[in-house]
Amino acid sequence: MDLSLITALLGAQAGNTQASLAADLMRMNAQSDRAAVQLLDAAVQNGNSLANVADGIGTNLNITA
Repeated sequence: MDLSLITALLGAQAGNTQASLAADLMRMNAQSDRAAVQLLDAAVQNGNSLANVADGIGTNLNITA
């Protein structure tokens, strides 16, 4: 086999590996973005549930046992 053909095949294989890795990283990035949005949405919902409490509720917390 010609050395240039072997080099070309190895280069193509490395390119396929890099493309596969890039696709996996993009997929993980999209999943983490989705999780961050869900976390922020839950924080907003929790804040909305506390919007109607009276002033001063929760400001003095006694944590001694």
